[in-house]
Amino acid sequence: MIKQIANVNVNYVDYGKGNGTLVFLHGWGQNIEMMKPIADPFQKNFRIIILDLPGFGESGEPNFVWSLYDYVEMLHTLLLELKVDNPILLGHSFGGKISLLYGTKYNVEKIVTFGSPYKREVQEISMKTKVLKGLKKVPIINKLEGFAKKHIGSTDYKNASPLMREIMVNHVNLDISNQLNKIKAPTLLIWGTLDEAVPIEQAYELEKLIPDAGVVEFSNCTHYAYLENLAGTINVLRNFL
Repeated sequence: MIKQIANVNVNYVDYGKGNGTLVFLHGWGQNIEMMKPIADPFQKNFRIIILDLPGFGESGEPNFVWSLYDYVEMLHTLLLELKVDNPILLGHSFGGKISLLYGTKYNVEKIVTFGSPYKREVQEISMKTKVLKGLKKVPIINKLEGFAKKHIGSTDYKNASPLMREIMVNHVNLDISNQLNKIKAPTLLIWGTLDEAVPIEQAYELEKLIPDAGVVEFSNCTHYAYLENLAGTINVLRNFL
């Protein structure tokens, strides 16, 4: 489905049923498909919304250089149009940072982030290399490997449009540390111990900055820990949700 938000066509899926709404936000260079493995198991108990963030998947690119605050406002407008109040946000990496920033400004029931950056010294990695390396470890989601080869990495810095490169630079340089104490919602930080993009040490730094937060470590997993340990992720989410 497509909605025009802030003069951009935003592609999203909306399915499932339940009293609460889970909103999934993918990482840089990815799209809806990379979040479905952790979203689909919850469709019997929750409404599920997954979107292609503008600039990725089937959504259009912004028509100017967006900041993360612009992504937050786009998400808020979309959720208002979909009559979603007090969502549960679940975001990987770039999507996790948007989720955290959203939670500093708007009401959310809970937040879950997977390897979410929040300060400037994060090093961007080759999304294509990392996701393929991670997917090969997990037989249950090997089917995503073909998708990843075709799509993941097509919008990382090297291949991104000039506008998306500027957005990426803004994202990497934005430090939101001093805003995180505004988050009131319970927040779960799921992290791989071998994450090279956002090292596990930053999970515990982030935990201290958010008033009600906790860390779950997945041993021997990378920046894509949520997929590499898919069963563990789903179990942890069931308990938290």
